[in-house]
This record gives sequence, C-alpha cells and structure tokens, in this order.
Amino acid sequence: MTMQMSRRGKEYLETAQSLLRAARTMTDIVVATRLEMLANDYQRRAEKASSVDAARSSARSAGTRYESYP
Repeated sequence: MTMQMSRRGKEYLETAQSLLRAARTMTDIVVATRLEMLANDYQRRAEKASSVDAARSSARSAGTRYESYP
C-alpha cells in the first residue's frame, strides 16, 4: 500500500535530500558518513511522521482522539 506523504513528512524528506547532496560533495569521509547517517534518520522520521499524521487524520474523521505512544 502506498501512503501519501504528509506535509511534515515532506519537510523531513527535503532535509534528508539536502543532507545527502551535502554528503556527496564532502572530501572528508567521516563527515560524509555522518551526514548520510543523519539523512537516513530524517528519512525514517519522514515515514513515521506521515504514518502518525495519517492516523491522526483518520481518527479526527472518525470522531475519536488519537494518542501517539512512542
């Protein structure tokens, strides 16, 4: 199932893409690797944010309250 990316998820994804672009220009492999790791973290955040936002939206349309638990 393909999920629509939320606005918050898109912002995280844009940040991840910017970090990956910066990592590609780095000559220092340690800095490049850290930027790639951070980009991966932001991609996971994008997916999670979109899932949470979709659940909240569904709960609102169903008239229930959505609680986000870690």
